[in-house]
Amino acid sequence: MSAQPIHPHEIRVPHTIGGISDALRGGRRAQFFAELLEAQQGEELDGVLAAWWGRAMLDTDPDRDRIHAAAEAGTLPTTTMDEIFHRRQKNNTQ
Repeated sequence: MSAQPIHPHEIRVPHTIGGISDALRGGRRAQFFAELLEAQQGEELDGVLAAWWGRAMLDTDPDRDRIHAAAEAGTLPTTTMDEIFHRRQKNNTQ
């Protein structure tokens, strides 16, 4: 069993500086540019872009506000590592 995306094949944010910047909410855009301007070309810059692309994807998730509200209210469904382990074992034997 592997993790499956909630919205398969949906790329809401292009892997570009402009795409990431456009997708970020509020002051996060300024944080992104600050880190971007300090990064060295190569691995460091790639790391900044990868990290902020992930944050931009979260910012554009259509369920983001609902999930955030549920987490703050304590009503977000959770599971234990034991449940995950047993579910994976069951799925691997089928």
